[in-house]
Amino acid sequence: MKRIAVFCGASLGFDPVYKEAAIALGDHFANNKIGLVYGGGKIGMMGAIADTILAHNGEVIGVIPKLLEKEEVVHADVEEMIVCKKMSERKVIISKLVDGYITLPGGFGTLDELFEALTLGQLHIEQKPIGLLNLNGFFDAILVQLDKMVAEGFLKQANRNMLIIGTSVEDLMLKMNNYKAPEISHVINKVVS
Repeated sequence: MKRIAVFCGASLGFDPVYKEAAIALGDHFANNKIGLVYGGGKIGMMGAIADTILAHNGEVIGVIPKLLEKEEVVHADVEEMIVCKKMSERKVIISKLVDGYITLPGGFGTLDELFEALTLGQLHIEQKPIGLLNLNGFFDAILVQLDKMVAEGFLKQANRNMLIIGTSVEDLMLKMNNYKAPEISHVINKVVS
């Protein structure tokens, strides 16, 4: 993969393990010449991963909506900063630039981006790997919810399986590099059996 989008928080959270993981992912990207495409922020998890890659002279592309283009938010050291009009436009631009997605801990925006990527995969608009770095069991409750959606007939198991889960950077990247997208279904809304 040449470029990967990373969805993550504008906060660091309370446990230092989250920042450490963002730095480890940034190191992995830089050491493997993988470009980062992200939300363009200099704060929180976003800032930690961008700073790490920039320190290695790696590629970092930010995509930020005009409403967030404030001095205290936007990362001034990112040379390629794409400013767009809306949050929805940001996701489209990011999608066109990347070969895959990784989600780290974050809030509503992070989950919105993750589920947008999964929906694109479910509808076969994209067939890119979508990774989830599940640190400290951060995403455990969401994974239980996805399994409940399968059990209740609202989500196909093949679509649930699109989400690649790792508990370390190395584990996740290995799984993403070996990802095979699900077969295209002729009936997207076919009843789950």
